[in-house]
Amino acid sequence: MPHFFLSLLLTASMSFALPIVLFGSVLGLLTLTSYIPGFFAVSNQGSQYMLNFLAVFGDGKPLQGIITLGITVSIAGILLDILNFYRYQSLRDKNFESE
Repeated sequence: MPHFFLSLLLTASMSFALPIVLFGSVLGLLTLTSYIPGFFAVSNQGSQYMLNFLAVFGDGKPLQGIITLGITVSIAGILLDILNFYRYQSLRDKNFESE
């Protein structure tokens, strides 16, 4: 049972960090490309689109939107981990019954 809770904790933290790292790296990449001559308008517009997308999920605040997406993906990851644990237990029980 301790392995199950450790697995849930790791799944929740990794699932929470995934969208934050993904959106953070895309915004960082867009910021870096704004320093290349000729790409300022494109990267500025891309950053605005990304911030507007995050603001949709955060009631007008991009930071709240990325946290909302992180929590949502974390809950989905936890549910999938619980399903995996249940399926593994039921398959293991079937193998013991057949022996």
